[in-house]
Order: sequence, then structure tokens, then C-alpha cells
Amino acid sequence: MSVPAQQSDRTVPPSVDAVIVGAGFSGMYLLHKLRLQGLTAVVFEAGTGVGGTWYWNRYPGARVDVESLAYSYSFSEDLEQEYPWQKRYPTQPEILKYANHVADRFDLRKDIVFRTRVSGATWNEDDRTWLVRTEHEDAVTARFLIMATGCLSAPKLPEIPGIETFKGTSYQTSRWPHEQVDFTGLRVGIIGTGSSGVQSIPVIAEQAAELTVFQRTPSYSLPARNRPLRDDEVAEMRANYRAYRQQQKESGAGVPVVVPTKSALEVSDAERDKTFEEAWESGSLVNLLSTYTDLATSQEANDTCKRWIHRKIHEIVRDEQTADDLCPEYPFGTKRPCLDTGYFETFNKPDVHLVNLQRTPLVEVTEKGIRTAEREYEFDVIVYATGFDAMTGALTNVDIRGRDGLSLKETWSAGPRTYLGIGSAGFPNLFMITGPGSPSVLSNMIVSIEQHVDWVADAIAHLDHRGLRTIEPTPAAQDEWVDHVNLLASYTLYPRANSWYMGANVPGKTRVFMPYCGGVGEYRKKCDDVAAKGYEGFSVAA
Repeated sequence: MSVPAQQSDRTVPPSVDAVIVGAGFSGMYLLHKLRLQGLTAVVFEAGTGVGGTWYWNRYPGARVDVESLAYSYSFSEDLEQEYPWQKRYPTQPEILKYANHVADRFDLRKDIVFRTRVSGATWNEDDRTWLVRTEHEDAVTARFLIMATGCLSAPKLPEIPGIETFKGTSYQTSRWPHEQVDFTGLRVGIIGTGSSGVQSIPVIAEQAAELTVFQRTPSYSLPARNRPLRDDEVAEMRANYRAYRQQQKESGAGVPVVVPTKSALEVSDAERDKTFEEAWESGSLVNLLSTYTDLATSQEANDTCKRWIHRKIHEIVRDEQTADDLCPEYPFGTKRPCLDTGYFETFNKPDVHLVNLQRTPLVEVTEKGIRTAEREYEFDVIVYATGFDAMTGALTNVDIRGRDGLSLKETWSAGPRTYLGIGSAGFPNLFMITGPGSPSVLSNMIVSIEQHVDWVADAIAHLDHRGLRTIEPTPAAQDEWVDHVNLLASYTLYPRANSWYMGANVPGKTRVFMPYCGGVGEYRKKCDDVAAKGYEGFSVAA
């Protein structure tokens, strides 16, 4: 074992109760929670600061799609009551400011080792510990290895020939520079129209002399209607936070909504249009997603919403062909919809152009720009808004070896296999926060993060109070859970879209629906029941 190493002015301890990978919202709360239980922990973070997603994703227009008063920690009532949120939907700088406030408030940085990426971890059966290694050749022994690496944290570039040949400047939304980027007077090409593209395109268009958007698949997007928070609504939420937090825990997506009671097919066209219009004007994704009982399960019902959104796009975008190209054909909600500020309106600008890659495929990146099957476009700057190896990439990028040298990456080669999205058979004392097989990306992430952290901390306490040393899913329980997750997904329209929920954006990745779509409330009940029955489905041993 190596001697304690110094990284970023922090000492790396040789042994701890828990190694936590990642200093985003999961890792920070984990560290705080485990400290309260009297445990020692160290957090390894590849970046130079806390914040996770909101540390890395600094692209223009980056913003969360859950309201700030709901997208916040609930574990500290003082924090809830005192933190001064400014906007309905906070921007990346505001969220990062909050993360830094939390780190300072709870003195978290002293146990976080920055600029340090975990490269591998090996289970030692004799000692029943993990040996965790970093890129700086640190080696730390831990009873528990907790992956707080996030669902959208392993960025990917598109599989396009010639990326390295471009002579201009290239940016990737998921690894945006910390300094401000000025596009004034420049010819800019952007590849990708997922969430980061939808958010950044209107901002870049305000500066660039010319912006060309290369779109493979259009996104559903709603206006965010963002605005400063009013004093009265902040006061009302603070007065009712406890009841609201309980509603979050029991809701479908971690955001309380009025539960629909009608099918989209049992109301008149006029009533349905009015309901959709009200949801659109509200500036809330969940309001539109939850207008009717069957939007997620009935193609016919979903088509009513899809056609309505298509009409909206055509009302906004003046050029008929451009409007057609911006209309998605997959079912609404089966890829994560976006919230935007002037996205569709941006395509009415004379210096903004849309290239439909379904019609004219992208061939290569050249020294001067981008070549499609039709022509070459010359640019000063290319922006890659091409997303992530979602949900599994950040886990399998670490060489995790369980019992008998079992590789997590190889074990998951045909798709991730977990029990509850928390653990994986063959990997004792390995916990995942919001892993595949849990609600995670289908929910308000903060709600799901806190639920997982609390559950994991309670599981560790359960072991310690009983003199037990290991906890690991049984293969039978894991198989049953994976089948259950897949069965629920099969009842929905989710598998009909080539989405990152399915791993479809990564060539060669097995297509399987990765999140649990039964809802935050039902999932919490299952996890609580498992714990109440002595961690049923887990093998616990001394």
C-alpha cells in the first residue's frame, strides 16, 4: 500500500470506512451523512471543485428543469429556510453557488480530494475491504465503496471521422471552459439538439454572426417561463416545506402534481387542447407529462399530445420546412423533454440555419468545418452538444473488480444488472447512488439522491449495529428486480424511442431501458420494505 499522498493540498488517508467517488450532490450529502454516523470517509473528485454536473456543464444557457425550491436539499431545515434562491429555474452558476455554500456550511472540503480520478477498485475477500486506486497512484483501503458518480457524467463525442483535423476552435458542452467564451462575429456550427443544445443554441445565436445547427433527432421542448422568485412564494414554501417534502417523496417524479384521472381519449378535442395549452403556459415539464393518465402507455393518447406540440412548433417557426424538421416523431416523453428560453423562435433568425442529418447525413469533420452528404460548411467554431454515456458510463469507466476478480464492466456487457439500482451481485459493500434500475433520471434527482443516501447510510448502520461486515445483492433478487424493471418499461412507450434512457446514443451499447419507471413513491416503498425485512434480497454476513 502506498504512503499517504498529497493531492490538491489534501492528505489522502491510507484507510477509511468509506471511499466516495464524486463530489456532486450525492457525494456531498453522503460525506455529511456518514460523518454524522461517526464514520470516516474520503471523497475523490476529478474536478477542482464540488457540484458534479453543475461543475462540469458550464455551457451557455445551462439550467435545471426542476424549480429551485424543489431542486434543493431537504436534510437541513436551517439550509432550507435560509438559502436565498433567486430564480424559478436556477442557472448553472446559481446552482454551483448553492453547492459551494453547502460545502462550506458543512465543512465538507477537508475530506474531499480534488483533481483526482479513481482508476480502479478491487475487493479483497480475506480482509473484506476494497482497495481503491487513483490516477495518482494513491491506494486507499475502505470497508465500503460508494459510487456517487452521477447519471450524466461520462461525456461522449460523436462517432464522426475527422474531429481532430478541424483547424478552428472546438468546444464540448459537457466539458465547457471555466472562462467565458465569446462567439461575437464568428461562424459557429453546433452538433446536437438534446438538452444542452436546446439550452445553448439561443444564447450562442445572440452572439454569433452565423449559427448552423446540425440535428439528427429533434427534441420536444417547452418554454420555461423563467423569472425571479417572488418573496411571497418563497415565504409560502418555507412555511410549508415539511408537507411539501413529504409530497415529493410520495410523488411519481419527485415533483408533486395533481394526479390525472382521465384518459386523453375520453375528452373532447377542445378540452384536451385547453389542458395542453395550460400546461404549456405553466412552464413545467411535469405538468404536461401528467395531463392525462395514458400519455406514457397509449400510442393513440400520446399522439394527441404529439400532434398538438407539432402545431405549436408550426405556430412559432415561420419557415415550413424548418418547422417540419423540428417536429419529433417519437412519442412525447420517451426522451427527456427540454425546457427552453426562445429555442424554436431562434430558428426565425436569418443567420440561424438548421441542417436535418436524417435527410443529408453528416460525413466528416474537415479542416475548415463540417461536410454532409450535400456540401461542406465552413466554421470558426464547432460546438459538440452530444451528451453522455448515460447511467452506466461513469461506473464502468472505473475498473471495479468484485469477488474472484469479477469485472463490473464485463458483467454489465449485456446491460446493467442491479438490485434496486443500489448494488450488484458479486460486488460486496459496493453501493451506487441513483444507479440503473432506480428512478434516477426520470425524477427530481435531488429527491432520489437523498433517498438513496439515507438508505445506504441506514444499511451501513444496520451492519455496524449487528457486527456484520458485508452486504451484497443475491443473484435471485437481482434477476427478479431486473425483470421487474424491464416488465414495467414494456408497459410504456419508453422503449419506442432511441434514447439515452435505452443507451441508444452509444454505438455497441446494449439496448435496455435503464431507469425504473414505476415512480419515486412506489420505489421508496419497495426500498423501505426491503430494509424493514432485514434487507431482504441482500446477503449480509459477518
